[in-house]
Amino acid sequence: MKIRYFVLASLLAATSCAKRPDAIVPVDIPMAAYTGSSCPVLAAELVKEQENLATVSKAQNDAATGDAVGVFLIGVPTSSAFGGDKEGQVAVAKGKVQAIQNAMRSKNCK
Repeated sequence: MKIRYFVLASLLAATSCAKRPDAIVPVDIPMAAYTGSSCPVLAAELVKEQENLATVSKAQNDAATGDAVGVFLIGVPTSSAFGGDKEGQVAVAKGKVQAIQNAMRSKNCK
């Protein structure tokens, strides 16, 4: 009986771990949100969003590593349990970067 509870707890802990940033799907942001901007404005916005994506991706990667260590040591994904999971922020940042890049392509920006 104890083995069943241990297996169940292990499965629950493993499924609630933070994902790695490369495994997170971007949110669908409409390109129309950026098509009204000029190429220089889009270029500046792209740099800003890429920096934001790098920042939240690092935090998410740290959370995934923390969860793996926590599950290994104590059986609990510690980063996710204490708010370290930034999956939503990574998905939004990825979506914004894609939308800006698509808007830049549609305007033939360089």
